[in-house]
Amino acid sequence: MARITDRLVAKTAATATQPGMYADGNGLYLRVAPGGSKSWILRYRHSGRRHDIGLGPYPLIGLADARQRANQRRRLLVDGIDPLSERRAQRAAAAVERIKAITLRQAAESYIDTHAAGWRGGKQAAQWRHSLTAYVFPLLGELPVQAIDTAAVLSVLEPIWKTKTETATRVRERIEAVLNAATAGGYRTGDNPARWRGHLDNLLPKRSRVQRVSHFPALPYPEIAAFMAELRADTSIAARALEFLILTAARSSEVLQARWDEIDLPSRLWTVPAERAKSGREHRVPLSDAAMAIVQAMAKIRLNDHVFPGRGGAASRTSMFEQLRKLGRADLTTHGFRSTFRDWAAERTNFPAEVAEMALAHAVGDKVEAAYRRGDLFQKRRQIMDAWARFCIAAPTGSAVVPIRRGG
Repeated sequence: MARITDRLVAKTAATATQPGMYADGNGLYLRVAPGGSKSWILRYRHSGRRHDIGLGPYPLIGLADARQRANQRRRLLVDGIDPLSERRAQRAAAAVERIKAITLRQAAESYIDTHAAGWRGGKQAAQWRHSLTAYVFPLLGELPVQAIDTAAVLSVLEPIWKTKTETATRVRERIEAVLNAATAGGYRTGDNPARWRGHLDNLLPKRSRVQRVSHFPALPYPEIAAFMAELRADTSIAARALEFLILTAARSSEVLQARWDEIDLPSRLWTVPAERAKSGREHRVPLSDAAMAIVQAMAKIRLNDHVFPGRGGAASRTSMFEQLRKLGRADLTTHGFRSTFRDWAAERTNFPAEVAEMALAHAVGDKVEAAYRRGDLFQKRRQIMDAWARFCIAAPTGSAVVPIRRGG
């Protein structure tokens, strides 16, 4: 007996309100849910089991469209293909294609957003975005990460490798990191075309052969005492911050952001927390008599939680540069004073090199680092910083610290 089909009419589909299954025939049903929503269902048997597959909601899918969709699934059954398994396979394949279509720009933005929380402040994320926007996105930004190959990476690096080697190196490292993350996320497969060792090192000259070494302008250490005497004649907070930076051989960001809860006055110690240290590790700075005098002077005019306060918080990032300009030394940089200290330590003292390196918060060998953590090299670091302070104020200029005016 032939199956009865096309039982439903458009009016029935439109007016049916009672929850239930309304048969059209040959396994096609209009299902009315208790809430009143309607959808089309094809009920069929495959491999001895009954299955239901949805064909879409009503009225978006009308009666004629539902019958057409049902016939398409029935044709698969004639060929021995389960319509439900076929749809799952198609959806999985489409998902894979969507994933592989993620662009390098999207992958990079995702990488930055994911890792920014673990970076110090917003500076590193800004540097990443700036370098990628300047050198990578114009050429590769809209390409799928799966399509990035060696030729694509070289198209970015080769034009700047010899003229901007340091920048090119950072760009390469960032591309490599983004592609590694994309591979881990399933967005691409295969080797990383931005890796250096065993790959790009065969295609690009070594950095040491093409990079022009550019040092931060530094004051020769024989001139430091005269410079410090002139600096101490200025009574501004910026001058004291710069003097403190020189005496501690610290980085400008660490000094400007120094907080009172980091200063241990009885122990004559300043502890830079890991989240603010460039190395990512806590750095203890022993304070000499001259550095302590600055701290004590700043305590008398304490304005907020910052040792060197400014408007609404810490002194500005440009305050030290402005201070150098006021002294007629715009040719110098704050970072250069670390080189001044390092040159002095190497040429005028007998302190071991690793002690000076630790004073600068540079990484050293594992065994020396272990010794430092035990505290014995810390005492040597206190000795070297005391000696450095004495050298800095060797000129007979009177008091190491003068009264400080608010502001500046």
